[in-house]
Amino acid sequence: MKTRADWLPALAAFESAARHQNFAHAAEELHLTASAVSHHVRKLEARMGVPLFQRHARGVSLTAEGRQLADAAGSAITDIDGVVQALRSRRDERHVVRVTTLHSLTHSWLLPRLADFAAAHPDLRVHVDTEVALTRFDDGGPDLGIRHGPGHWPGLSSRHLMDETMFPVASPSLPGLSRIRGAGDIAALPLLADNNRQGWHDWFRHAGHHGVRIDPHYVFSDSTDVLEAAAHGLGIGLARQRIVAPWLENGRLRQLPGPEMTGRFAYYIVHPSHRRLRPEAQALADWMLAQAPD
Repeated sequence: MKTRADWLPALAAFESAARHQNFAHAAEELHLTASAVSHHVRKLEARMGVPLFQRHARGVSLTAEGRQLADAAGSAITDIDGVVQALRSRRDERHVVRVTTLHSLTHSWLLPRLADFAAAHPDLRVHVDTEVALTRFDDGGPDLGIRHGPGHWPGLSSRHLMDETMFPVASPSLPGLSRIRGAGDIAALPLLADNNRQGWHDWFRHAGHHGVRIDPHYVFSDSTDVLEAAAHGLGIGLARQRIVAPWLENGRLRQLPGPEMTGRFAYYIVHPSHRRLRPEAQALADWMLAQAPD
């Protein structure tokens, strides 16, 4: 006798009953009645011509034949569940866009705008990676990235997102702030620095002050930490315009006298050159380009 699709409900009921050794528990799991589970099991027994359970006053227990079928049914259902979950995950993954970028840009520029993207694309999910190390764009990795640099990276296509300007900022309550009348007065107060490849030496030269001795009181690896330190009154930070905007808007920092210096590097949207962006990732890239200033 061939196993046909109309056996599947009976096999599912039997597998659950065999696993629980209880018809009532199987019925609860399958949202059936205990009598319906019992009917499915008896249907299998009748078709196979062998008893699958021993019925007794305390409940039921598997026969040797029942144990053999339960092992096979359990293994098959587990395999099917695994395939179904993998297919569902693959379907769901189409709605996930993975982007790798800087923590500072995420905190100050991307997060305040993401609600707008969610409103425009409610079915898409965005996963943001801000690890310090440059993420590799392997299969299963990020779809795209935002990088700060010269705009050319081996193996990556890049599209200009926005430029950057730099200027000094400090807390309005920083002691000695009232004595600053120009760029030359800034070096007399504590300076804060980060690992940016363009820093205080460049800014002082841009302001026309050469040979200024730079001895930062605090150095941080992340630009947002510099701004937080400045907001706490620890010194003067050299801020990037796109990053410092939230601190200026809430009044925790103020821009100091002196010129604004155009950044040597800019922000770029990047992705592997060997593959085109998926439509979902392209939607995020287009949205970010629309958010960037002209």
